[in-house]
Amino acid sequence: MRVIMVGFGVVGQSFAKLLLSRSADLYSQYGIKPRIVACVDNSGSAVAPAGLDLERLLAAKKAKGTVGAYEKSGVGKKFAPIHIIENVDAEVVIECSPTNLTTGEPGTSHIISAMRTGKHVISVNKGPLALAFPSLIELANYNGVMFRFSGTVGGGTPILEFAKRCLKGDRIISFQGILNGTTNYILSKMEEEGISYEQAMADAKEKGYAEADPALDTDGYDAAAKLVIMANWVMGMKVTMKDVARTGISGVKASDVKKAAGRGNAIKLIAACDTRRLDVRPTEVSKKDPICVNGTLNAVTFSSEHSGQQTIIGRGAGGMETASAVLRDLIEIRDTVFER
Repeated sequence: MRVIMVGFGVVGQSFAKLLLSRSADLYSQYGIKPRIVACVDNSGSAVAPAGLDLERLLAAKKAKGTVGAYEKSGVGKKFAPIHIIENVDAEVVIECSPTNLTTGEPGTSHIISAMRTGKHVISVNKGPLALAFPSLIELANYNGVMFRFSGTVGGGTPILEFAKRCLKGDRIISFQGILNGTTNYILSKMEEEGISYEQAMADAKEKGYAEADPALDTDGYDAAAKLVIMANWVMGMKVTMKDVARTGISGVKASDVKKAAGRGNAIKLIAACDTRRLDVRPTEVSKKDPICVNGTLNAVTFSSEHSGQQTIIGRGAGGMETASAVLRDLIEIRDTVFER
């Protein structure tokens, strides 16, 4: 399986390390021997039809900050990602460029280009799916390619697969859960230490859980994007970000958290979906409820017609965790397509 990687940040590099450490057992257990034949980041590109040397690729990125330094001359050609996607022979494109929830670009263009040239796509980029999920699925079907995105929701926790496969045959009526680790850490900290939102935010930034501009998390955009992906994939809805009613956590006060605790509850940023509504907002949840997890954990409860409620809990972020989801998707594509 020849793979083109677009974006080589934390997840991309973690995936390369995963391939290096697992190459022998991936072949013996799953019959796959993935070769990264091209890799492009925002400053350069590296192409090798026989497969890039991953140790050298990682070393180049670490030393010079770009995969363009892969060539021994230190001057790699800088091709645009779309040029690489369209002109390099490969079976799969892995889209790891940064998430843009305003336009979805450049990720959406990368995915469209890959599908139109008959390549299967794995995306860890939430932007294109949050803004154009129905049309991307339609394009994948039209071009006869697979489109997988396990790493967009829950990091390495198989939330999408759990709903799609483990509950096969049942009908999921609704689901709700904690889909953003940063906000969950902040709210947990406010409850545990009785501190204000601002103090908890400062702590989250210090520990690296919150970005310098944390609005994507704290205003509920990240949770809303994941909710849209789940609603489309799990519930068969055709929705985008504009269909989500969204309220962030910046208005939650220490007194609100204390009052909720007095009732045996905790305030969590809950993303909820049933057949009529998509909602992200701070909600009181009983501390006895399985989705009432603390720290940076994610948790989702699915309510099914026949089997009742099931909850899945796990770490919702992290480079190696998300890379493991990419590998799962790659194995699924191999099993589905190359066994035909």
